[in-house]
Amino acid sequence: MFSYYNELLDEDKDELREVIKTLYHQTFILERKYDKKTDRYLPNRMYRNCERHLDFLKEYYKIADIDLIENRQYGIMQIVTSNLQGDKLSRLTTIFLLLLKLIFDEQMNTASSSIHVYASLNEVYDKIQLFRLWNSKSISPTELKKAIAALKKYQVIEITDEMGELDGDTRFIIYPTINLLLDSQSIGAIIEQYQEEGEVVEDGQISSSFEDVSE
Repeated sequence: MFSYYNELLDEDKDELREVIKTLYHQTFILERKYDKKTDRYLPNRMYRNCERHLDFLKEYYKIADIDLIENRQYGIMQIVTSNLQGDKLSRLTTIFLLLLKLIFDEQMNTASSSIHVYASLNEVYDKIQLFRLWNSKSISPTELKKAIAALKKYQVIEITDEMGELDGDTRFIIYPTINLLLDSQSIGAIIEQYQEEGEVVEDGQISSSFEDVSE
């Protein structure tokens, strides 16, 4: 395995190290990402590098009992493990994750040709109120920015504008990564469970295995 690495050019080694670090940091690498300058989805260089060295990377991660999976349907590289503990999700982030999945599914069910799903904070706030999961007026700017930052880190969303002051009109793209985090059939039951318990939600946990937040 390491003979393959040693035979690479220095530039290729740098690219490979970048892929390894990125997957550890954010779990997912997308094949195509939104580019603010062009307002278009563009091929992701890092995904191509991951494809190029895929066999090596699979062996490399296997040493740590981590599986590297290429999901061709959604164009996503993902590392999965049952042993690695990741970041704690705040209650607000978990709620956003649930409702973003609802919005994603709704748009995909009605879309005629576009596979790009856009949403605004107002749409999320409306669903928060609809399901009585939080008082959206009590969400502090700090809580909101932390939730958005966590969702961006794990390639769930991308803000279409510069991330300055966030308001109800702030728009973002929901990436298909969300399909790998939550199952469509379970969303309604999870929300209903939280409502019956009379609490918002317990802190979720996000890791390289991405355990279902309902667990």
